[in-house]
Amino acid sequence: MKNQLTILLFFLLSAFSFSQNAEVKGTITDNSKTKLFSVNISIKNTTKGAQTNENGEFQISNILNGDYLLSVSYLGYKTKEISISIKNNEILNLGNITLYEGNEILNEVVIEGERTNKFSRKKTAYVAKLPLKDIENTQVYSTITNELLASQLVTNFDDALKNAVGVDQLWASTGRGGDGAGYYALRGFSVQPQLVNGLPGLTNGTINPANIERIEVLKGPSATLFGNAVSSYGGLINVVTKKPYVGTGGELSFTSGTYGLNQIFGDFNTALSKEDNLYFRLNTAYTTEQSFQDAGFRKSFFVAPSLSYKVSNKLSFSFYGEITQAEQTNPTFLFLNRSAPTEAKDLKELGYNNKLSFTSNDLTLENPNQNYRIEMDYKLSDTWQSQTLLSKSSTSTKGYYSYLFEYGILGNDTFTRFISKQNANTQTTDIQQNFIGDFKIASLRNRVVIGLDYFNATSTDNSTGYAFYGNITPEGGANGDNPFTSEVEDDLYPLSTAGVDGFLESQAVGNNKSKYHIYSLYVSDVINLTDNFSAMMGLRLDRFDNEGDITSPDDDYKQNAISPKFGLLYQPIKDKLSLFGNLQNGFNNVAPQLVGNPEDGPQQLETFKPERANQIEFGIKTNFFKNRLNATISYYDIKVKDRVIQDPDSPFNRIQGGEVESKGVEFEINANPIKGLNIRAGYSNNESKTTKTDDPLILNKRPLEAGPKTLYNFWANYEFQEGKLDGFGIGFGFNGASDRFVKNYTTTGNFIIPSYTVANASVFYQANKYRIGLKLNNAFNKEYYKGWSTINPQTPRALIANISYKF
Repeated sequence: MKNQLTILLFFLLSAFSFSQNAEVKGTITDNSKTKLFSVNISIKNTTKGAQTNENGEFQISNILNGDYLLSVSYLGYKTKEISISIKNNEILNLGNITLYEGNEILNEVVIEGERTNKFSRKKTAYVAKLPLKDIENTQVYSTITNELLASQLVTNFDDALKNAVGVDQLWASTGRGGDGAGYYALRGFSVQPQLVNGLPGLTNGTINPANIERIEVLKGPSATLFGNAVSSYGGLINVVTKKPYVGTGGELSFTSGTYGLNQIFGDFNTALSKEDNLYFRLNTAYTTEQSFQDAGFRKSFFVAPSLSYKVSNKLSFSFYGEITQAEQTNPTFLFLNRSAPTEAKDLKELGYNNKLSFTSNDLTLENPNQNYRIEMDYKLSDTWQSQTLLSKSSTSTKGYYSYLFEYGILGNDTFTRFISKQNANTQTTDIQQNFIGDFKIASLRNRVVIGLDYFNATSTDNSTGYAFYGNITPEGGANGDNPFTSEVEDDLYPLSTAGVDGFLESQAVGNNKSKYHIYSLYVSDVINLTDNFSAMMGLRLDRFDNEGDITSPDDDYKQNAISPKFGLLYQPIKDKLSLFGNLQNGFNNVAPQLVGNPEDGPQQLETFKPERANQIEFGIKTNFFKNRLNATISYYDIKVKDRVIQDPDSPFNRIQGGEVESKGVEFEINANPIKGLNIRAGYSNNESKTTKTDDPLILNKRPLEAGPKTLYNFWANYEFQEGKLDGFGIGFGFNGASDRFVKNYTTTGNFIIPSYTVANASVFYQANKYRIGLKLNNAFNKEYYKGWSTINPQTPRALIANISYKF
C-alpha cells in the first residue's frame, strides 16, 4: 500500500510539473528597432510577468495551457495587448514586438520584480511634450520618484524637493491669497510649483505627497513649450500624479511623528469594468501637524479620484482630480526692510528666539483647493496622434494673515505686525490641443508636437486692508506703540479673532476682480540627423491679453511674444552617453507705465516689449551599466534683459535696460551599483548678479531670490537581499547650503543667514505585503534658517514612524 501511494504521488507530481513547463518569450523594440530594456510584460488576470533584459528579451515560464492576454507596457510608450494560446506545454516564441511611443495615460502597469535604479525615472512624456528619453533630450531635468519619497518617509512637499539638485526653499507656504504656495530658488530665480501632469494646477497651500508618482524639475527658461504663466527663468516644477493601472490593488499607511504629526493614507485601484477597460483609482490622506514653536498647526484632508477608459486601441479618455481642504496658521516671517538700515547683521546680533511664533492658533487660514483635468487621446494613424486636454483649477483663502516688518523707526530691532482678514479666490482654465507625430522625411526621423494653448486666470479679492496690530522684538518683547503716530502708545493687541476683528472694523473691504488671457501656438521637432546625432527646434507664438480690473479699461494691455528653443545632442555611445547643448528662452509680460514730467502736462502711457531671458547650456548625460548609473553634468549661463528701469537722462521716463546674469554648474548622479543599494547625490554652484539697473542699492549684488550660492544633497538606501537580515534596510543622507544674504544693499546694509548641513537617517523592514520604517530628520538637531528678505526658522530634530500595508 505504501509503495502504491508513493507511485501515485510520483505520477501526480510529474503531471503537475509537466502541465506548467510551457513558456512564452520574445524581444521588445521601438519603431526604430532599438531594443528596449526593463519593459513590463504581464499575463493579465495572473501573477505571471517579467521584464526585458538589456537585449530587449523576455521569458515567462511555468504557464498552464490555456488562452491568455499578454500586456506589454513601458513608460512613455503605448501599451500593447497580445492574445496568446498555450497548448501541449509548448514554448511560444512571439519574435519581435514593436512598441510605439505615446503619452502616459493609464499604462504604468506594476508587476512583481525588481526595477533597477529606483531613484531615477528619466523617461517622460511631459518635459518635451513628447515621449523622449532623458539621454536624447537636450534639456536638463531632475526627477524625484515615489520610491525615493517612500524610502525617506516624506510627508510634505518641501522635504520632497530637497532631492532636486539646485533647488532650495525661499519661504514656506503662507496660504495667503494669490501666491500662497511655497517659493523656491532655481538657477538664481524664484519659482512656485504650478504644473500638474504638464498642465497648470494651482496650490495656495502645500501639495500633498500622497498622490505623487514623481516630481519633475525642469531646468532653465522653459517658455517655448509651457509659456510664462507657470514657469520662471530658472525653470519649472511639474508634479506627476498617480494614475489608474490594469488590475486591483492598493495600500494603507499610517505615519506618526514629533510635533503632533499624524497622517493616514489610502490608495485603492480597481476595474469598474474589465470588459470595457474602465479603471478607477482613489488616493486620499488626512494629516494633522503642530509646530515646534509655541503656536502653529496645519491640518488637511486630501482626496484624488482618477479614471481611465480605453474605448479602443485608437481612443482613450482619462480624468484626474485633486481636492484639498486645509486649515493652518500662517508662518510669521521676520521681513527685513531694504530701505532702512538694519541694526543687526546676523542672527547672533538679532537675538532671535526661534521658538516664538508671534501668532496664535486662534488666527487661522482656510485653503480649499481643487484641480481637475480631462484628457482625450486619439490615434489618427501609425505616425500621428491627437491629444486634447482641459484643466480647471480653483484655490481660495479665507481667514487671518499677518506679517512682521522691520520699519527701523522704533529701534531695538523692533518688527511691526500687520494683519488682514483674507477672502480671495483664483480660478484658471487651460485648454490644449496637441498633435504628436513620429515619422520619417527621407531618412530623417522626426518626432514632432504641434500645439494650441488657451490659458485664462481670474482673481477675486474681497480681503480687508492691513491694520497695524502691535510690535514685537525677536527675543520676545512686545509693545503697542504705533510707529505711524507721533504720540507714544501702549494699547493691547490680543492674538484672538475677537481682538483682531475689532481692529479690522475700520479697514476697507476690497472688491477687486481681475482677469487675463493667453493664446499660444507652439511647435517642437526632434530630428535624428543620424542614429547618434539629433537636433531639437521649437518656437512659441504668444498673445497676452490683460483685462486687469474688469471694471476699468485703464489697465488693459496686450502683448505679443516669440519664444524660440534650439538644442543639439550627440551620442558617442548609443543610449549610454550623450553630449548636449541648448539655447532656451523665457519671457515676462511688462505692463505699460506713465512717463513724462507732470509739470509739462499730463503724463503719457508708454508700452514695452516683453522682458526676456536666454540660456546657453551644455553638458553630459550618462546611462551606464544597464541603467544602474545615470549622471548629468551641465554648465549654464542665463541672461535676462529688457527689464524696465528709470531713464538715466530723465527721472520721469522709463526704458528697457535692466539686466541680470545667472550662471553655474550642476551635477546629479543616481546609482544602483549592487542589488538593494540605491544612491542619489547632487551639487550645484550658482553665480548671480544684477548687472544693469537704476537702483544703486542692488547694482552688482546677488539677487535675494537667487538663494544660496552652493547647494548639495545625498541619500543612500540599502535593503539586505538574503540571510537573516533579508528585508531589513537602512538609509542615510544629508542636505546643505552655503550662507546666503537675505538683505544685501549698498547703503542699508546686509543680513546673512549662515550655512548649514542637515543629516537624516532611517531604518526599515520590508516584507511582501507590508513595510515598517523609522526616520530621524535633522539627526544632530541643527539650528538653521531660510529666507528671501525674510528670516524663516526650520524644524529641529524630529522622529517619524510609518507602517504601511499593500494589497
